[in-house]
Amino acid sequence: MYELMLYMYFKHTYRILEVFMEQNLSQYKIFYEVAKAGNISKAAKELYISQPAISKAIQKLEQNLDTLLFKRSSRGVTLTPDGELLFEKVKEALFLLDEGENSIRHNRSRDIPKLRLGASSTLTRYVLLSHLENYIAHFPHVRITISCQSTYQTLHLLDEEKIDLGLIGRPQKLRGYYFHPLLKIRDTFVCTRQYLENQKKLYPDEPLIQAATFMMLDEDNITRQTVNAQLKEHHVELSHILEVTTMDLLIQFAEIGLGIACVIRDFVKKELEEGTLVEVPVGFSFPPREIGFVCRQKDADSALIAPFFDDETEHPDK
Repeated sequence: MYELMLYMYFKHTYRILEVFMEQNLSQYKIFYEVAKAGNISKAAKELYISQPAISKAIQKLEQNLDTLLFKRSSRGVTLTPDGELLFEKVKEALFLLDEGENSIRHNRSRDIPKLRLGASSTLTRYVLLSHLENYIAHFPHVRITISCQSTYQTLHLLDEEKIDLGLIGRPQKLRGYYFHPLLKIRDTFVCTRQYLENQKKLYPDEPLIQAATFMMLDEDNITRQTVNAQLKEHHVELSHILEVTTMDLLIQFAEIGLGIACVIRDFVKKELEEGTLVEVPVGFSFPPREIGFVCRQKDADSALIAPFFDDETEHPDK
């Protein structure tokens, strides 16, 4: 019985202290905001509490400290010498509290596994998203960021260790990288049937490769460089070339009849099946190319990255 009474006493005392500390902290916060605003009305709006509640809190704090903290006037409030002294100390204390809370949040965020991915916007849309969906389903605790750029820029970011994993078209040189092939793709030229018919009517005596507008990715793109090499090898020279920055735009421009677009066949499979677009023969077929995930050789066994290389996935380290 005595132990129970002692327990209840300490519990009650602790609760009183807890309430007292909460009230004091609230009073100091109110005091700080009023001092900053120089006006109780402005402070009330900032704190979303009534003006009488603010006035009562300030009066209570002044009673506790046995001093006046503000000089009141019709234009607002100004700090007394004691108020100025308290303001500086409260300012420091609130800053330290805020800094402490931020430090705790930062420590928690450091414990969250992070994976930085890089790919072109085209590969992100047509290839990466489906793989990410499966990865996130297995590893929802991993924080993922994606940066979009060309294959060469993706490899450069890997070199600088600014990303952990890339999705690229396989380049000729891969020294220092681990490359995991995902699928083989094939380039092709496409346009609308109407565009082909218009070209035949407008230029009946000219070959298509000389009369038509061919839309291609810019020269820095690995797809464009691969296509250029094949065109050169087969002695095909296009007369009118319109450069476009993304494959999505190439497909859209082809669909509205702007010209003949050089695209990855897998990415317009639906359009070809529906007849929205048709393939345009240029005298040869493009050889298949590989698309795959790439990382630094030393990171290939990383618990965060390895699941992209394996059919069977294991949990990354938490």
